[in-house]
Amino acid sequence: MVWFVRLSDWVLANKNIPYNDFPTNPDYYKRYKLYEFILENYVGDKAISYMEFGVHDGETFSWWLKRQDHPDSRFYGFDTFEGLPEDWGVHKKGSFSNQGKLPLLEDERGCFYKGLFQETLNSFLKTFEDTRQKIILLDADLYSSTLFVLTTMAPYLQKGDIILFDEFFAPQHEFMAYHNFLQAYTYVRIKLIAAANNYTFTAFQV
Repeated sequence: MVWFVRLSDWVLANKNIPYNDFPTNPDYYKRYKLYEFILENYVGDKAISYMEFGVHDGETFSWWLKRQDHPDSRFYGFDTFEGLPEDWGVHKKGSFSNQGKLPLLEDERGCFYKGLFQETLNSFLKTFEDTRQKIILLDADLYSSTLFVLTTMAPYLQKGDIILFDEFFAPQHEFMAYHNFLQAYTYVRIKLIAAANNYTFTAFQV
């Protein structure tokens, strides 16, 4: 209950932003209108490093590959592809599984890293060429997974990078991870620039 109140207060304090469809009828696909807004207003036609945490069947990953066609862009997807590693609300461990299979990938600019974030992200970052604007999509749903990515990526965040949350309106998961991250990493400054589907999907700029 405490975290729901905190989230409600946060929403009231963050209504006047460049893009916001609140209040609106719930629609999962409104995420893509938010992505279009980000691409048009904060990315343009320059090369990016797109990092998606929680790929599932690759629907969103494929959308970004198709919509951002700069030849020097790179796309990285992280997932176990075996579903949630723990329960998340009514969704039980193993939900959102892709039966361990990597989604079909026909674009050489993209690649997947199979395993828990705690097993793959640090080794990935050892050779990561951090020269492009980063678009970081957090779609792991869980507090623990989201917080791990935020804290691990903190030293790599640069001015202009974009952080997207896919289930921000979950008070004790993505929202709590966002809140606790900023409390601990006080040197990080991010600004809310977009929200869709009643703050389910949010976008922040570093």
